Amino acid sequence: MSQVQQHDQIPSFDSVAEFFAQALAIEVEAAERYTLLADQMEVHNNREIAEIFRKMAAIESEHRDEVARRAGDALVAGRPANFSWTAPDGPETTELEQLHYLMTPRQALMLARHNEERAVSYFEAIAATATDPAIAGFAREMAEEERQHVAWVDQWLLKFPADEPGWDEDPDPPLYSE
Repeated sequence: MSQVQQHDQIPSFDSVAEFFAQALAIEVEAAERYTLLADQMEVHNNREIAEIFRKMAAIESEHRDEVARRAGDALVAGRPANFSWTAPDGPETTELEQLHYLMTPRQALMLARHNEERAVSYFEAIAATATDPAIAGFAREMAEEERQHVAWVDQWLLKFPADEPGWDEDPDPPLYSE
């Protein structure tokens, strides 16, 4: 099965403006989610992971700005994105349930890699099904940019050793009162 999950619906677009609105919404959501993840890791004093997530937020913010620049006048009408996926979040967003307060840099980067791979598959699927050649072309370009993000994460992963067994064992776990 491809990285696009069975529950993800690949949207069709009536205009390039709709495609760019969707692409922009995906990048905005990804940047916001990475910022939220970084904030959560700081709360748990996992500053190394917070830094990784902040870097990913910056990358997604740059990509968001590039999509907005490329969209140009296509978004002049201010059309909000019509979210077409059926999952709770977009195709380039880490689900909060995947976060662990003791996670390692490698695990954080693997989450980021998974997100980027899903985005590649998402845009490839749009390119393959689009009836408008302009939309198909833009979707292929977006898929290629996401492939570059996968390559960056892969290079980053080389800097970190494999995780030690028992990485999630906490001799002093947090206490929750009800």
